[in-house]
Amino acid sequence: MAVADDRLAFEAHKKEMSLALGKDDDAFRQSLDTLVTLDKYDYSYLWSFMGVPIIQMPADVMATQEVIWNTKPDIIIETGVARGGSVIFMAAMLQLIGKGKVIGVDIDIRAHNRDSIEKHPMSSRITLIEGPSTTAETLARVKAEIPAGASVMVVLDSDHSRDHVLDELRTYGPLVTEGQYMVVADTVLGWAEASQTPTKRSKIWRAGDEPYAALKAYIEETNRFETDEALNGKLVLSSSPRGYLRCIDK
Repeated sequence: MAVADDRLAFEAHKKEMSLALGKDDDAFRQSLDTLVTLDKYDYSYLWSFMGVPIIQMPADVMATQEVIWNTKPDIIIETGVARGGSVIFMAAMLQLIGKGKVIGVDIDIRAHNRDSIEKHPMSSRITLIEGPSTTAETLARVKAEIPAGASVMVVLDSDHSRDHVLDELRTYGPLVTEGQYMVVADTVLGWAEASQTPTKRSKIWRAGDEPYAALKAYIEETNRFETDEALNGKLVLSSSPRGYLRCIDK
C-alpha cells in the first residue's frame, strides 16, 4: 500500500509551529529561566564540535547549520574565534556542501587555540585574521579574502557590548549578500532581568548594553535586512533569539 508523500505538509507544519512558538511569551520566559539555571553549570561551555570546544547552545548550532545548508554561502565571516569550535563547525558544513571558506576574525587568537584550528582536518577551509574587527586595516584584510561575486554570510560573536556590536553591524552588514544571513550572537542578554544576567564571565553585559540593543538600533538604520520569523520563532533555549537576519537587498 502506497504511503502519501507528506514532505511538503511536514515542512508547512514545522513553519506553522515555529511561528506560533515565536509568539508564545510564556514559553520564551520559561526557556530563559531554564537557561539561567543551566548557566550555573557553564552549559554553553560543555559542548565540542569534532573535538574542539564550540561554546554555543545546541539550538543555535542547529539553526546555523540550517541557514548554511539552505543558503550555501561561499564565504562565512565570524568575528570572535574563541577556542575555534564554531569556525570548525561552519567549515565542516562548507566541506559537506563542497565549496567555501570561513574567515575567523579575533583581536586575540591565542597560540593554543590557533594550534587546535590549524591542525584540524577542516583547517583548509579556514582563514584566521588577528586584529580589532572593526578597524580599516582588519576590514581590508577580510575583504581581500572574498572573491569577486562571492555570496557572503556574517556571524558576529565577539565583544558583546552594544557600541561594539553596532560598530560591527555597520562594518560587516554591507558585506552580506542578498539571500544570505547575518547572525548576531547572545541577543538573549537583551531579555534578561538584572537577576538573570550571567555573571560568570570576564565581562558582564546588562540589558541595554548588549547585542540585541545594537541589533535594534541597526535595523532602524537600514532596510537591507529582515528578521526570519520562522527560524527565530523556534529559538528557545538559545543564546541568539531574534538574532538571525536575512539580507533582502543587493
